[in-house]
Amino acid sequence: MAWNDPQWGNRDNRKNSGPPDLDEIWRKINQKLNGMFGGKSGGGGDGGSTGSSLPGGGNLIGLLVGVAVLVWLASGFYIVDTGQRGIVLRFGKYIETTEPGPRWHLPWPIESREVVNVDQVRTVEIGYRNNVKSKVLKESLMLTDDENIIDLQFAVQYILKDPVDFLFVNRAPEDTVLQVAETAMREIVGKNKMDYVLYEGRADIAARAKVLMQNILDRYKTGISVSQVTLQNIQPPEQVQAAFDDAVKAGQDRERLKNEAEAYSNDVVPRARGLASRLKEEAEGYKLAVIANAEGEASRFSQILAEYQKAPQVTRQRLYLDTMQTVMNNTSKIVVDQKGGNSLLYLPLDKLQQIVAQPYAGAPEVLAQPSTSATQPAMTDSRMRDALRSRDREDRP
Repeated sequence: MAWNDPQWGNRDNRKNSGPPDLDEIWRKINQKLNGMFGGKSGGGGDGGSTGSSLPGGGNLIGLLVGVAVLVWLASGFYIVDTGQRGIVLRFGKYIETTEPGPRWHLPWPIESREVVNVDQVRTVEIGYRNNVKSKVLKESLMLTDDENIIDLQFAVQYILKDPVDFLFVNRAPEDTVLQVAETAMREIVGKNKMDYVLYEGRADIAARAKVLMQNILDRYKTGISVSQVTLQNIQPPEQVQAAFDDAVKAGQDRERLKNEAEAYSNDVVPRARGLASRLKEEAEGYKLAVIANAEGEASRFSQILAEYQKAPQVTRQRLYLDTMQTVMNNTSKIVVDQKGGNSLLYLPLDKLQQIVAQPYAGAPEVLAQPSTSATQPAMTDSRMRDALRSRDREDRP
């Protein structure tokens, strides 16, 4: 009934006597609801009236229910893109992993899904955030094996190799990667010297950190695969940067002086060794020459002795002539015996020696001299020999 019904309040002879009866209103509402769902209206009381059902009400409700069911079932369709994996849960329990493509699962609240990108390269920054100037000192300051402190900032890139472990085994896998990366790097830096970390071993430290991080993440079953570890910045703390620069310059000067000394040593030592080797070889050659000369002289003396025993006079004369020839070849002065009444003759031995010492090309000059100059030395030579022989006869007993 309507609230503005003109007959409202006239029933039971109570015209304008007060507000309507709430029980009566509730009863009529129930009758109308029964009529909408196909039920029969029930009479009740003096003012009871038959409720009327709406035409086609049951079909409309069924249609609405069917549409709702279809919408509910359609909510189970989903699409998995390339590089992603779908994780289906039934009442919160893992059921299956779906590949890329259109998929369907029982709608909520029976089943639910999680779509995870397994090809996305994720990055974790240790020691800084977004920029190397935004340092996080509690993460970047590390202690080396020689008890020095360095400021090391690096980044870790990783992908997912098992989405199930990534979602369900660890509560916060991103934070786990950060803590594992910091732990692995501190372990490796703590086993190496400061100079090695700063200069020589950057690539080696990054490779070793990657292997150690992967081993730890596999033990934790995080489903993460570390793809790359990049060292962004390695330097001493800012408070000691100036002193460290001075130490580095001193080390460079030491290396420079050391290299110069090694270069000088490499130049002097081989030359000294070569000179020593040459002197040694010369001494060895001189020794062999002296020995050979002495042996030759001894052999010659033995041979002369044998000949002297056979013919003493001839051998003595021969030795005298050889000795005089040797002496005369080394002097330009001449001694002539005047006992025989021979006149003093000029014998140019120095020029003759020069002519003999000259090469064969100087032969025309000798030939161009007068014939008297050629015959005179010959005559003088014969007279000299005769004088020497006569003196030798006089000296004999």
